[in-house]
Amino acid sequence: MSLPYNKDLFPYAKELRKNATPWERKLWYYFLKDYPIRFHRQKVIDDFIVDFYCYHAALVIELDGGGHFTAQQKCYDMRRTEKLNVYRLKILRFTNLEIDENFYEGCSSIDREVKLRIKEEELSQSPAATAPSKRER
Repeated sequence: MSLPYNKDLFPYAKELRKNATPWERKLWYYFLKDYPIRFHRQKVIDDFIVDFYCYHAALVIELDGGGHFTAQQKCYDMRRTEKLNVYRLKILRFTNLEIDENFYEGCSSIDREVKLRIKEEELSQSPAATAPSKRER
């Protein structure tokens, strides 16, 4: 499924890739860049730019800095998550502190979620999943 995007956001997404935060760079260069399933950085989806996106797992990864803890930003993030969920995307959020202090655990969480979501997708599209069993006939 192709996701809608606002093409006017492409130049800004490109700038964000060039000026990644230290936490985004750490996650990208030490884990996601060479992950066996492709991830995109600063991907435009609808009217948003997500930090990282994996098409095959329908997974978005967001890194939240200190600005994400204000009431206004929390409300915006919640609305944004709801909008992205409409496209059947799963959003994983990590704080910058988690990237600093629990990097391995965060990477393990991402890996588990990718494998889980790809397995669920494969199962839902396999002929065995849709064909009735001998008992059902």
